Amino acid sequence: MSNINEEYIEEYIRSIIPDNNEHLKELEIYAKENHIPIIEPEVAQLLKVILKSKKPQKILEVGTAIGYSALIMAEATGGKSSIHTIERNENMIKLAEENISISPYGDRIKIIEGEAEEILSNLDYIYDFIFLDAAKGQYLEFFNLSIKLLKPGGLLVCDNVLFRGMVATDSLVVRRKKTIVKRLRSFLKYINDIEGYTSCIMPLGDGVAIIYKES
Repeated sequence: MSNINEEYIEEYIRSIIPDNNEHLKELEIYAKENHIPIIEPEVAQLLKVILKSKKPQKILEVGTAIGYSALIMAEATGGKSSIHTIERNENMIKLAEENISISPYGDRIKIIEGEAEEILSNLDYIYDFIFLDAAKGQYLEFFNLSIKLLKPGGLLVCDNVLFRGMVATDSLVVRRKKTIVKRLRSFLKYINDIEGYTSCIMPLGDGVAIIYKES
């Protein structure tokens, strides 16, 4: 349980979400067995709805892990989007490359290896949709670098922004996580105050922020 919603609510929502394809289900099992964080089922479903509605041509993801969310996004767009996904961990990259290569979307997803800050500073693409799911304590920096790459009218979605509920209440904060919580609170305040953007924070999964870039 993420501490965001009551367990019975999460269980009910997840019980009515349709199953993913066999390949994605295998990745879900692998992630659970190996303690690798991937997006929650309800967050994956939210991404599917947004992407089917927006039909983005170019997608940027920060935080590839095993390639699960990139494959969710590729499937949601019918393999018609070009997806760039950034990852610094070599072991994750190898797993992601294998998982993507045996999917129908191997030619639509490109993994960019390296530190997100450096890559985001040097990318010269403009994207319709950006998904942030990397180091939570660096979300503000990632956001400021990413919005320069987001076209007007585009969406930027951030996962895990309520961080097991700690961001919402000090009663849940673990001492070793204080810095991350403080930074996430600053980030959420910032995206709601910045001019030219409209933001929404949703108590879904571990907390999702959706930011719309005004035209």
